[in-house]
Amino acid sequence: MGASYRARAMAVKRPMRVLGFMTGTSLDAVDMAVLETDGETIQAFGPAGEKKLDPAVRAVLEDATAAALAWPWGAPRPAIFAQAGRVIADEHLAAARAFMADHGLTVDDLDLVGFHGQTVLHEPPGRVRPEGRTIQLGDAARLAAGLDLPVAHDFRTADVAAGGQGAPLAPIYHEALVRWSGLPAPVAVLNLGGVGNVTLVGGERDLEAYDTGPANGMIDLWVQARTGARCDEDGALALAGEIHADIVDTYLAHPYFAAPGPKSLDRFDFSLDPVAGLSLEDGAATLTAFAAQAVALGLEGLSRRPQRLIVCGGGRHNPLLMASIAGRSAIPVAAAEAVGWRGDSIEAEAFAYLAARTFKGTPISFPGTTGVATPMTGGRITET
Repeated sequence: MGASYRARAMAVKRPMRVLGFMTGTSLDAVDMAVLETDGETIQAFGPAGEKKLDPAVRAVLEDATAAALAWPWGAPRPAIFAQAGRVIADEHLAAARAFMADHGLTVDDLDLVGFHGQTVLHEPPGRVRPEGRTIQLGDAARLAAGLDLPVAHDFRTADVAAGGQGAPLAPIYHEALVRWSGLPAPVAVLNLGGVGNVTLVGGERDLEAYDTGPANGMIDLWVQARTGARCDEDGALALAGEIHADIVDTYLAHPYFAAPGPKSLDRFDFSLDPVAGLSLEDGAATLTAFAAQAVALGLEGLSRRPQRLIVCGGGRHNPLLMASIAGRSAIPVAAAEAVGWRGDSIEAEAFAYLAARTFKGTPISFPGTTGVATPMTGGRITET
């Protein structure tokens, strides 16, 4: 590549054009988005898209997740982690090449890549041991070489090592989106992925955030185990079922919900055992009610009541989940598109934004978002 990336980028006067990637714990797709940013403000939104995960890739990642969940503290890293890291890097590389071709982009049009990697384990400090561990698999050097671009990655490790939760990391980008939109504070941003997380934006650097509880993840696992389908499309199964309130109450009795934020979860922290005896439809209805009530409790835990709740992530496509959140929280709820945001791309945009901040050495996590003692820089840059 010639001159070092830092020297080349410092000579560029315009904002950086960053390609951000995100693959969630749903193992559904590689999400991609280009963002023009200086790591503070949003200058422009570039193209966005996705590539559905190849089934063979998904199978390797499922095996890696199973190995991670069974991995004892102090034992060597499971051998499958290295294979999965190569596989997920190659899947991102294929996704990026097709995406760039579709949108007429070349390497010269981009300055940097933000690569979250695939989370297979997330144990924040104090959950299992005083120290935590969080594992996002992905061979950044392989991706950097394949794209001939520097790659920002490993965004969570430093925060966890410093005693933070390591999640959520998108809040600083949520703040940038709120400023870009001119929305009046306080406003809350809810991401409904495998796990839900909420950000309260009260003003510049006035952030609170934490994971609300399981969102799509448990519903997806339930449907996958019973039908082989990837999710409860449009909430149709849940709409046909009955909520078992006693089981919802059992889930909500978990000490996680009484604990103050900041706090974070792994997708597998809650079991499907309480719904095991239910019909397919009743299980979907009960898990959807649990997800919605977890969000309502999360909103109650914020220091201020938001004027509105903006929802992004796959869960906003579930009309029953959205209606249940609105009904249980009594806060005006809108999908991201209602305020001009790209609801399916916000996580990918966020890691483009975090990549720019990683390059600049500015903080990506904060006491109010992960519980870390002081604002923390994070991430590493791997050059070609």
